Amino acid sequence: MAGRGRAEPRVRLPQLKLDELLEELQARINTARNTRDRVHSLLEAVLSVGRELDVEQALRSIVEAAAVLVDAEYAALGVIGPDGTSLSAFHTVGVTDEQIAAIGHSPEGHGILGEVIRNPEPLRLEKISQHPASYGFPAHHPPMNSFLGVPIRVRDLVFGNLYLTEKRGGVQFDEEDESLLATLAVAAGVAIDNARLYEESRLRERWLLANAEITHSLMSASARTEALRLIAERAREITASGLAAVAMPMADTESLTVEIAVGMDAEAHRGLVLPLSGTLMGLAFSAAAPVASDDVEQDERISPEPPRFQGLGPAAAVPIGTGEGRGGVRGVVLVAREAGQPVFSGKETERLQGFAAQAAIAMELAERRKDAEQIALLQDRDRIARDLHDLAIQRLFATGMTLQSAGRFIEHPEAADRVLRAVDDLDETIKIIRSAIFGLRARTGRADDGLRARVVRVVGEEAPALGFAPSVRMEGLVDTDVPREIADHIVAVLSEALTDIACHAHADRAQVVLATDGQEVSLTVSDNGVGIAPDGRRSGLHNIAERAEHLGGHLDVSGSDGGGATLHWRVPLPVA
Repeated sequence: MAGRGRAEPRVRLPQLKLDELLEELQARINTARNTRDRVHSLLEAVLSVGRELDVEQALRSIVEAAAVLVDAEYAALGVIGPDGTSLSAFHTVGVTDEQIAAIGHSPEGHGILGEVIRNPEPLRLEKISQHPASYGFPAHHPPMNSFLGVPIRVRDLVFGNLYLTEKRGGVQFDEEDESLLATLAVAAGVAIDNARLYEESRLRERWLLANAEITHSLMSASARTEALRLIAERAREITASGLAAVAMPMADTESLTVEIAVGMDAEAHRGLVLPLSGTLMGLAFSAAAPVASDDVEQDERISPEPPRFQGLGPAAAVPIGTGEGRGGVRGVVLVAREAGQPVFSGKETERLQGFAAQAAIAMELAERRKDAEQIALLQDRDRIARDLHDLAIQRLFATGMTLQSAGRFIEHPEAADRVLRAVDDLDETIKIIRSAIFGLRARTGRADDGLRARVVRVVGEEAPALGFAPSVRMEGLVDTDVPREIADHIVAVLSEALTDIACHAHADRAQVVLATDGQEVSLTVSDNGVGIAPDGRRSGLHNIAERAEHLGGHLDVSGSDGGGATLHWRVPLPVA
């Protein structure tokens, strides 16, 4: 009990002023609030970019969220191109449309931007101009000093980079900004991957629906032209192209004819006859493999004549079918985007080729179905012919023999004469039935002996004499609407006209256009030669004019000395 009265020793605390303690406490509270707000902003940014399913909109949302997150005046997202060293797209925030137009072109990935591409790690600078990779900005570019760059990875591959400049308030980007932006970049990579997967699934669904539509069209006995038009239209829509065309091979020739063209400059393509060399479609057909061009209007592999790609840039041509199997390559699909649009990626070309391959399968199925129907029809005709021959003719022949034998026992002259006339009628009936049997069993002529193929052959035969290959265009149902007699005249007129050009025109370019609207057929042959002298006349024109007059048509010849010449031969078609 003796220790109760003793006092415990006191602990002496540091003597701090009350205002300093309050300031420190307030600073910690502000830091905590700031951290809480920035974490909240980061979560909002992650949620905003994760909601987007459109790739372009997702990229826009990412760059906007990045600018808000680190309080930057300017922000950009650069998408790395297929070569891995340059930028294929550039999305910006803070730069006006007028400033972008004044700068003139988007960054390609040089300087500081290229540094982040070459070394995909976060890069933070107090002043851009002090970095060795910096070499200044183009004219009309807004001034920028502080910089923060962070790569965006999608499945361990660098997709692009976030670029932030000019933190508001004149302060520098700090480690916390870098950490927040790196976290956002991870979320951005996931969002981009999700958006791309969604886009690919939607695109795959559109291709599948297009294939189903074409298969249904072919299997429902729709016209072949309608099915080809459907192929061109769907290919153009799904690939976001300005032009789509379908070319098919011409039997017994080394040429393709553009049967369908839709979109920009379609008239310049429709009906063209193209060689297998010097054209994108011809190259794809010959190689039985896709052929792409970054700029089809400037591609040296493609002949400039006739001009047909104005306003178009990236293009791709894929074969319909493969070089193997029963069908082989059945044709070519060409798609071309407007100038300035993205080039066709390998994946896009692969999808287009898959679409064309499915179309080829549908064509083969439709042809086999048609062959089966034709075989069934021929078998039915053969059965009818056999029945007529084995049953009807034999019965009629037997009846005739019976009447002929009975006629010998008829004593009345008039009755005997009538019986003989009946026998003659039976003989004539037998001849008619036999003729019908031959008609049922007769085969059609060669499918490749049409006017289209004959015209292409004539042009090919005259090319050596001309010294160049004329361009050829055919419009309308040339093989169907033009009868054989008129087709023979057209071939003779074309041969005469081309020979006349070779002998007299001194031309280096010529064009042949054969067209029909079902009521009239016209052949136009033009050249850029010396023209027709006012006091002269080319040989052969008189014969060509006589052919037109014989068929009820007309010949027009125009052209002046030194200005080339145009021959326009037209005749009416017989009414069906």
